[in-house]
Amino acid sequence: MTAASHPLSSLPDAWRGQAAPPLAEGETVCAWLELDLDTELRYARGALVLTETRLLAASADAPGWRDWPLGEGMRLALSDHAGVVAVELVDARARLALWRTTMAHHAGAVRLADQFERQLAALAQGGVAARLAPACPRCHAPLPEGEQDCPACEAEAPVEKRGWALLRLRRFARPYRGRLLLGFILTVLSTAATLVPPYLTMPLMDDVLIPFQNGKPIDYDLAALYLSGLLGAALVAWVLGWSRTYILAWVSERIGADLRTSAYEHLQQLSLEYFGGKRTGDLMARIGNETDRICVFLSLHLLDFATDVLMILMTAGILVSIDPWLALVTLLPLPFIAWLIHLVRDKLRHGFEKVDRNWAEITNVLADTIPGIRVVKAFAQEKREVARFREANNHNLAVNDKVNTTWSMFSPTVILLTEVGLLVVWIFGIWQIANHHISVGVLAAFLAYISRFYLRLDSMSRIVSVTQKAAAGAKRIFDILDRVSSVPEPAHPVPLGRVEGRIQIREATFRYGTRAVLRGIDLDIQPGEMIGLVGHSGSGKSTLVNLICRFYDVAQGSIKVDGVDIRALSIPGYRRNIGVVLQEPFLFFGTVAENIAYGKPEATREEIVAAARAAHAHEFILRLPHGYDSLVGERGQALSGGERQRISIARALLIDPRILILDEATSSVDTSTEQEIQKALDNLVRGRTTIAVAHRLSTLRRADRLVVLDRGRIVEQGRHEDLIAKGGAYYRLHQAQTRQLDPPGSDSTWDGDDEEQA
Repeated sequence: MTAASHPLSSLPDAWRGQAAPPLAEGETVCAWLELDLDTELRYARGALVLTETRLLAASADAPGWRDWPLGEGMRLALSDHAGVVAVELVDARARLALWRTTMAHHAGAVRLADQFERQLAALAQGGVAARLAPACPRCHAPLPEGEQDCPACEAEAPVEKRGWALLRLRRFARPYRGRLLLGFILTVLSTAATLVPPYLTMPLMDDVLIPFQNGKPIDYDLAALYLSGLLGAALVAWVLGWSRTYILAWVSERIGADLRTSAYEHLQQLSLEYFGGKRTGDLMARIGNETDRICVFLSLHLLDFATDVLMILMTAGILVSIDPWLALVTLLPLPFIAWLIHLVRDKLRHGFEKVDRNWAEITNVLADTIPGIRVVKAFAQEKREVARFREANNHNLAVNDKVNTTWSMFSPTVILLTEVGLLVVWIFGIWQIANHHISVGVLAAFLAYISRFYLRLDSMSRIVSVTQKAAAGAKRIFDILDRVSSVPEPAHPVPLGRVEGRIQIREATFRYGTRAVLRGIDLDIQPGEMIGLVGHSGSGKSTLVNLICRFYDVAQGSIKVDGVDIRALSIPGYRRNIGVVLQEPFLFFGTVAENIAYGKPEATREEIVAAARAAHAHEFILRLPHGYDSLVGERGQALSGGERQRISIARALLIDPRILILDEATSSVDTSTEQEIQKALDNLVRGRTTIAVAHRLSTLRRADRLVVLDRGRIVEQGRHEDLIAKGGAYYRLHQAQTRQLDPPGSDSTWDGDDEEQA
């Protein structure tokens, strides 16, 4: 958004040429904003361009470029609602112009307004304002001078920027360092044992076989000694190899299990904001597939890599001790192979990261369609879902083909270099024998060592592939572990004590991303009072409930319970005093009793039955095949919506909360079932602070006070009868619902579907 040497260099390419704003000589662009809506909220292209002296605009509502010279009293006013940003140009007397755009350009609108104010202040002093620093296209944060990478985004993905992700696994290996040290010692010893047989071939050939060819009898005792050495070395190598493999596999399995547990545990500590931007299938793939891949790497490939390195180093040392010149010729391919590994390593790592992302997309399709199979079949969209899966699968196939192309060139090249190296050794070795510098036994030993050396060299080069796969998986795991919760646990939590239920909300403001949802909410709720939250869809009802539960934290202001800011309380301790009944009841796979006792696992069967009776669920539970021990199915699919809701109410009843949250608690039941639940709720709310987001007015009429929200602000408060008599926002909601939805003689309802289900 800053101007460079050319006046238009900061603008998108599509705006240059004929579409460029008409700038005067010497006039440069200070900031700009892309528009994608017209005043009627239809999609249309447009732009705002700010220079040192004026604001220019091009939109579908007014063809061509219009301009307004900057003057005293002018300002750009921003507001947003329901995903639309309004940009108003006003002066001291009236509004001069209005533009609209989607929330995708909200950050650009804020930067334009900031630069506008800076420019006006500079003009008042007879100068030109310094331009804002260029912004990161991803997070819109200002970039440091002369930098193209965003520090915020770099910190958000520390693994990719700060080094090899696999090295960060050492903190998980620390508890097992004793066994790892033992495994390393056994690896050294077993590798050394495998290098003994080639060394014994030298005296076996020079002292036994070659003298026999020259007419001397075979020394069977000496031959038996060398052969016994070969057998003994093989047995020792086998025992040591089995021991080190078992120990290191034992350690790697536990490192993988600890990593999996840590990732899942950390995932549970993150706020709902994190889950709102993630796909279920992607998170499942990270914790499942990636940790399994890392475990396989640690238990198999890393052990092979360590053995390869030790074998190469030890073999190189033995070769140098036997004949330095022949050893030098043997090691010639090593620098070329190392250069090849360095060349393809980054390509493979980036390729495997793409493979992981595409595999996560396949998992996402499965996670969407399998739980939603009823909807798929109800709308006859089987072919569409198959096509979506095929597209993701083909994309994954294309990415794998690119990786395989790189790997298919690398591996044969390494084999070619080792074969050429072996040929060079043969040539140089024959020349050495012809000049009586070495014996045939020495060359035979060299060839035996070289076969092992090049075999390990080829094996080590192949490990590049699995290493980069494991590194890509570790990066995705540490992306979770590095994430900091937006709802942090206080370092020194304040003791809560017995909760009375007094809630004080002061100037509470909250945004979902860049969209303002709550603006300056002030509300006092007394202990034992029942509050009903009402308002249009998108007014902020469920957001306010989420803030009280501390699923999110307020951006500004505070929420206090019994005079203590909830941000100073232990999160688990605070939430144990809150009972929540959600609009969409969620049951875990298990029995009815296990779901009711989810918030209190130690509950007795008598307590579970008592909670079910209070929720009017006992009768239908007894009609199930196994009563309270009946399985509810995946997400409670074996039960009806009303039955699931009553079990969720029983779940909230069992923990006996001091604060009760009813978020559309009766929206999924019919009228007769609602009447039964309402009787239970009448007993439940007595003596408890209750906040109800209700769909049916029959629930709201029982509230001590109704709070009417509109566009994130409280516009009315009072009892049902008083608000109806007042004829304000609540009255209009009531009348609109009565006219449009209610058949004669039925209970009045209003549009209570809410917006923010995170």
